[in-house]
Amino acid sequence: MKRRSLLLLAPAILIAACAPASRRPTVGADGQPLPQVYKITAAEQAAIPFRLLDSVNTLRAAKNLPALTYDTRLNAAAATHSRDMSVQNRPWHFGSDGSSPLVRVQRAGYTGRLVGELISETYETELETLSTWMAQPDTRGIIMDPTARTLGFAWFQEAGGKIWWTLVTGA
Repeated sequence: MKRRSLLLLAPAILIAACAPASRRPTVGADGQPLPQVYKITAAEQAAIPFRLLDSVNTLRAAKNLPALTYDTRLNAAAATHSRDMSVQNRPWHFGSDGSSPLVRVQRAGYTGRLVGELISETYETELETLSTWMAQPDTRGIIMDPTARTLGFAWFQEAGGKIWWTLVTGA
């Protein structure tokens, strides 16, 4: 029986070993895949916001929370801050002019209540970034706040691949 299993398994192993090197992830000394730079293509730019919104709303639905909708003013505030963090070369909630998240959403014309702002400096995808935010109670609280109704989400990617993500929620 073991011989038969080995005979069936051997061809599968050989076929897997023949996969092109470009399709196999590079692994580190610990055997784990090494991170790769996530290059946002023009085709991806249109899909990213909706993947994130769908993911956030799926997480919220699992907790019987209302779905969020995009708000163009919150998107504008998020885009401004993502670019500004890149210029400052540091992830933090204050703009280069000293502006706070509240000031930025007001400047963008948002008249609702700011619930919170999440930021990230990474080379990872939007969904990996969302997963990281969900892993921490304080950042998860902003995404899962039951009073939130609107969302703004944007990024800025530098030529070297670093991405500055900003997510803003409002009510």
